[in-house]
Amino acid sequence: MSETAPRTSSRRGVDGAALRAAMGHFATGVTIVTAAADGVPSGGTANAVTSLSLSPPLALVCLREGSLTLATLLRARSFAFNVLGRDQEPLALRFAAPGGPPAARFDGVGWQAGESGAPLLDGVVATVECALHDVAEGGDHRVVIGRVLAVRHPPHHAPPLVFHRGRFTGLDAAA
Repeated sequence: MSETAPRTSSRRGVDGAALRAAMGHFATGVTIVTAAADGVPSGGTANAVTSLSLSPPLALVCLREGSLTLATLLRARSFAFNVLGRDQEPLALRFAAPGGPPAARFDGVGWQAGESGAPLLDGVVATVECALHDVAEGGDHRVVIGRVLAVRHPPHHAPPLVFHRGRFTGLDAAA
């Protein structure tokens, strides 16, 4: 591996900007994490999402401390993450925008409540529904672990939306 930038570390660690710059080299998928409590849907864009265990089936999402989506998820004790397709950048930006009532993000967006009650967005690449299993502190975020209740995805390959180096991009369709 060739070094192109100076190493920015110390015994105390690195600052958030240095970590963000380094992690920007790691491409991630883009999801919208959703939950609903008291009949009100909430959702936010997240890329810190992964499967955790196949037996039992567990997945995790990391949500910013203080986010309305996290608060709704904790009240509902269930959530879903909706994996976005390559052409769904406008949807990712819509759910990433700060402010406004949580339900307003869903205006004009097709969705239905899943088995867990969490909103499942129309036209996404895949959905994963979870019941709340555990929550851990994670600095300015919470690590939310869910027991997977249901998954949905098409039988064919659908190119995902990808976040890399601070911007959205996509992958070419697999042959």
